[in-house]
Amino acid sequence: MFKKLATAVFYGNYFYGICAIALSAEASLQQQLSFSSFYYYLLLFTATVLYYTYAYLGESSSPTIYNQRTAWYRQHAKLVQISRWILTLTGIGCLFNMFLHHYQALRTLPVAEWCCIWFIPALGLLYYGISLTSSITFNLRNNGWLKPFVIGFVWAFTVTIYPVMYHHIETNTSFVLPAYSVWLLIKNLMFITLLCILFDIKDYAADHNRQLKTFVVRIGLRKTLFYVIIPLTIAGLISLLLFTVANHFPTLRIAVNTIPFLLLLWVAYSLHTRKPILYYLAVIDGLMLVKAVCGIAGMLMV
Repeated sequence: MFKKLATAVFYGNYFYGICAIALSAEASLQQQLSFSSFYYYLLLFTATVLYYTYAYLGESSSPTIYNQRTAWYRQHAKLVQISRWILTLTGIGCLFNMFLHHYQALRTLPVAEWCCIWFIPALGLLYYGISLTSSITFNLRNNGWLKPFVIGFVWAFTVTIYPVMYHHIETNTSFVLPAYSVWLLIKNLMFITLLCILFDIKDYAADHNRQLKTFVVRIGLRKTLFYVIIPLTIAGLISLLLFTVANHFPTLRIAVNTIPFLLLLWVAYSLHTRKPILYYLAVIDGLMLVKAVCGIAGMLMV
């Protein structure tokens, strides 16, 4: 029973929704903002789950792609369809509620802020591709080098900058992005991008067959781990320490926030042997939740 529930949570992408909420809550605390409304977090959850579900529905309908996840989608097609309808209606309800409560602030929102709001959904759409003509499709996902950075940026902007923007909409004040928020954006971008590169290890065979030149396909597993992941993780850890020490962060908060980077090093080293798909979903993606919990704990404990 527990295994079936865990499989549904991870394969059904509900875990991604949980991670999005946790990372947004972490960013709000770290930027000294109040938590966003319940409807904001519910909308974030539904949008995240629906986005990833749409992606994997496309894979499950392809006769050339078969793995444990696509098999689960084919086996539970009716459940996935019901879930999509519930999530879609819930998301629409959240949007309507937020519009009613913040109509005045939204009506006077500058064009630049509207562009920022719609930039991430547009980037997410371009990631899976749009058809320009019957024979030409623009798809960011087909660029193996760019792919992890696009995913990392979408996640980082969503969980770091959107809470700030929503806070200003709630309080009907002008949107100003502090330098500290930019640093958090870069930190989240780097951390999640590294997780995306690690996740590409799972898809090595499929990406190789599709001639998708990801880091792993181009330079191999060992070089990806020892020349890309581990050095960049160490660099990120050093930059975190330098920044927090320079800004006189409490020692306990610094120590707690180093845990995700240390675990990332351990997980990266563990991938030199092949792992089942649930390992990638639970452990690699789970580092996003660990990072959020550590960030929240660091703010609350000190």
